[in-house]
Amino acid sequence: MDDEQARREAHETDATVRVGKKGIEAVADELADQLADDEPRKVKFLRAARGGTTTEELAEELAEAAGARLVETRGHTAVYVRDR
Repeated sequence: MDDEQARREAHETDATVRVGKKGIEAVADELADQLADDEPRKVKFLRAARGGTTTEELAEELAEAAGARLVETRGHTAVYVRDR
């Protein structure tokens, strides 16, 4: 799936994973499991997770931890697809 198609599909959906004070390690496996069906997934980064870092930095770290490809970040939300 290309990035543009993933953005269009994700636009109509709600975030299925929320990253909170426990950080990305707590949700990396869940995101990887959700990406198994080849649908793009949205992740919301809550204020408690961001601390002194940016959403973009956390989004990149989560992509690496979950074996996913980051499509885009917008505000405090990121869109991922399965990394092939």
